[in-house]
Amino acid sequence: MKEFWDDRYSNEEFAYGTDPSDYFKKKLPMLNVGKILFPADGEGRNSVYAAQLGWEVSAFDFSEKAKVKADKLAESRGVTIDYTVQSILEEKYKQAEFDAIFLSFVHFEQAMKQEMHKRLDGYLKEGGVFILEAFSREHREINRVNPEAGGPPDENMMYSIEDIKRDFKNYEIIELEKKRTTLKQGIRHMGEAAVIRFIGIKRGLSE
Repeated sequence: MKEFWDDRYSNEEFAYGTDPSDYFKKKLPMLNVGKILFPADGEGRNSVYAAQLGWEVSAFDFSEKAKVKADKLAESRGVTIDYTVQSILEEKYKQAEFDAIFLSFVHFEQAMKQEMHKRLDGYLKEGGVFILEAFSREHREINRVNPEAGGPPDENMMYSIEDIKRDFKNYEIIELEKKRTTLKQGIRHMGEAAVIRFIGIKRGLSE
């Protein structure tokens, strides 16, 4: 899998473009600036945008090629991001370190996805904001017709509303929706897509 992503990120062209997710671009300015984490950040389009808005940015991905691209993008935009090469479930951060986390189109099989959410939850402060954007399971049919829309080959790696409610029980749900949209993100996310979008505020377990 690492070789797959290194190959995808090895070209000079940015696979998913250099602009942030439209959803993230719309939502992030509504939050108070603080410290934010970007897991599986790829080429850095979202983390660099956050840095441009004044956020203290940490990001990671297991692809060295992705880090090179992200650092290059940050330099071109005149900002700094703390980008490390780590794998999901092997990443190391302090508990309750971040004010926000953005998980963007990160897809794994169900058990790993649940464990990933649990680990990331630990890194978020109480009162912190978790933002997630990913393909919904309905996207698999779209992907069969238009491979350029992107997405994993297995619909079980995609998301449902029930997945979010199960894994983020200790969150106040600010937004949770499943919708059709049009993606224009580089050459890998192009065209109609079915997505899940979630914003939640972390609460204490007793609340």
